[in-house]
Amino acid sequence: MCNEKDFVLIVTIVKKGWGDEVIKASRKAGAHGGTIVFGRGTGIHENKSILGLMIEPEKEIIFTIAESSIADNILNSIIEAVNLNEPGMGIGFVVSLDKVFGISHPFYEKKRPEKGV
Repeated sequence: MCNEKDFVLIVTIVKKGWGDEVIKASRKAGAHGGTIVFGRGTGIHENKSILGLMIEPEKEIIFTIAESSIADNILNSIIEAVNLNEPGMGIGFVVSLDKVFGISHPFYEKKRPEKGV
C-alpha cells in the first residue's frame, strides 16, 4: 500500500460518448488508464424537455488515479481534447489520495518498499 501523498484521483464528468476521448488524452499525458462509469444528471445547459418531460442527459464519469507530479499535464490534455472549458462540455476535479492499494503495474513496483523492511 502506498501511503504517501504521491497520487491523486482525477474525476472527469462528460457527455455520453466522450469518455474514450478523456481516456486517450489522459494516457497521452502519462496516465496508465482509467475507469469509465455511467450516470445521468442535469446541468444549467441541459434543462431541455420533450412534450413537457424533462430530459436527463446520460453522462460518463471517468476516474483516473495518477501520480501527483503528472496531474497537471493530464488535466491540460483532457481539457484540450474534450474542450472542457466550453459551457456544457463537462466538469472535472482532482482529489488528493491518502492511501492507494492494489497498484500492480510494473511502473509502480520499483517504488514499493521491500517486504520485511
